[in-house]
Amino acid sequence: MVSLPVYDASGSEVGKYEIDPAEISPTINKQLLHDVVVMYQASKRQGSHKSKSRAEVAGANKKMYRQKGTGNARAGSRRSGIRRGGGHIFAKRARDYSYRLNKKAIRAATKMAIAGKIQDNQVVVIDSLAFDEPKTSVMAGVLKALNLTGQTTLITVASHDATTYKSARNIANVSMSTVSDLNALTVLAPRKMLVTKAALDAIKSGSKSVQEGVEA
Repeated sequence: MVSLPVYDASGSEVGKYEIDPAEISPTINKQLLHDVVVMYQASKRQGSHKSKSRAEVAGANKKMYRQKGTGNARAGSRRSGIRRGGGHIFAKRARDYSYRLNKKAIRAATKMAIAGKIQDNQVVVIDSLAFDEPKTSVMAGVLKALNLTGQTTLITVASHDATTYKSARNIANVSMSTVSDLNALTVLAPRKMLVTKAALDAIKSGSKSVQEGVEA
């Protein structure tokens, strides 16, 4: 069982949050985490690279000079891949790098990533995040009060809030996600997670319901 301090927007401790990382994920499989993160990274690759083969570059296909008697090495077309301006011998082609692992493994990796963050003391809990209007300076003040300035931080909320999102979107090294949109890559990439109490409740209850479904 881990006891996480709960802070308010001014950085003052206002309570404790008891959570057992084993409730979220009983084990942490580093190989599975690696496989899922690589899957997400592969899906982000653009894959639009292309180079021309000897069939696609400009130039005649005529033999450059006679086979023998010139003193030069034998040569065919000027479009050959060994000549300047020729085509690539193994030309690159546009391709889709994305692939998918099964849903069960992806969900398990997300829970493992969150449990690992809690175990490594990289989760900061705030009682709530609410703004009357979008204000980047106010959000930056909250991060400063929680000693998160200059650190890569993922802000996690229970549900989408446009005002909170607009307050955080222009701050460098800060990203924002709802609980339902979390995945292993978004959790592991930043150094810290700033989680609202409601979001942590959602994570905790969601993991518990999944475990009960498996046991049933």
